Amino acid sequence: MNNTQIENCKKFYVLAQSKLAGDTSGHSLDHILRVVNNAVLIARSEPPCDLYLIVAAALLHDVIDDKLTADPQTEHRFLEERLAEIDPSIQASVFAIIDHLSFSKNLSEKQVLSQEGQIVQDADRLDAIGAIGIARTFYYGGHVGNPMYDPELPPRTQMDAAAYRSERSTVINHFYEKLLLLESKMNTETGRRLARKRTAFMEQYLQEFFDEWNGQA
Repeated sequence: MNNTQIENCKKFYVLAQSKLAGDTSGHSLDHILRVVNNAVLIARSEPPCDLYLIVAAALLHDVIDDKLTADPQTEHRFLEERLAEIDPSIQASVFAIIDHLSFSKNLSEKQVLSQEGQIVQDADRLDAIGAIGIARTFYYGGHVGNPMYDPELPPRTQMDAAAYRSERSTVINHFYEKLLLLESKMNTETGRRLARKRTAFMEQYLQEFFDEWNGQA
């Protein structure tokens, strides 16, 4: 990245900070920075790609997330204006990524993403799994009031975006409804390799959880 792009990314960070610094759902700035780091790591292992666009989209990917704001349309317009002020040349490309990135947006139909978008998507999904993914899953579940586990409430196998967000579920079910599925949905070889290790850790954790739940440990 050149100096202007680096300065722009600093502005994108400040923008993300203004929207997410007080987050208590697992989507605060520490998550954003891990996604940026994951994305840079993946980008270095992939064919030539636009690192500036990758970092910009990674920094901004949760700013307009509809589960984090009461008014996504207003936030979308605000981000459009800020991108137009900072660097209009990447405005369309950033929205092409962050508007189609999320797991829920891809439930009914897989969204088409650029190479850069696929890298950011993998980076975001990596932070949803493994040790930190487990912590974030319980953190978010408590944030929205989901029970930890209910043996009478099995994981859902068929969902569209509306059902995914609105139907009752549990923290443990979330592993089966999303987290354990992400390894097979990775776009890049680096993403798949990193996801493989993190998925194995989650599977080990779940075995221990159920052993303890059932009084076997």
